[in-house]
Amino acid sequence: MSELKNQMRSDLKDSMKAKDKPRTAALRMLLAALQEEETKGSKHELTDADVLAVVAREIKKRRESAEVYADAGRQELADSELAEAEVFEAYQPAQLDDDELGELVDAAVAAVAEETGEAPTMKQMGQVMKKAKADAAGRADGKRLSEAVKARLQG
Repeated sequence: MSELKNQMRSDLKDSMKAKDKPRTAALRMLLAALQEEETKGSKHELTDADVLAVVAREIKKRRESAEVYADAGRQELADSELAEAEVFEAYQPAQLDDDELGELVDAAVAAVAEETGEAPTMKQMGQVMKKAKADAAGRADGKRLSEAVKARLQG
């Protein structure tokens, strides 16, 4: 079993003992999403990388929902969604700052340039994104990474 998933289960027990209802509910939802991912298609055990992907997806869902709720004037629901996202973020690796992200994108661009023999353009954005996403390994949001790659390829 994934070490990260074991940590989540342990944290769930601790939050239940502490009677921290919001944290308990958030962790239960996250573990349910992991269970669903394990049983989808062919049953398989999730690796830590798979768990991180699910955590990132759940954080993205919560942020998008919070934005929709806030736009609709339902701030209490938006705050609830953001609180859940905050609980989930504890399981992600430390996020890259702007300088580190820039270095990672530069390295990805250089790697693609070496493979193709010419400086990549927007047409090769997919190749650069694939390389950058692999190097980032959950340490940068996909949207932020995409924006950095676009800026680098256009400028």
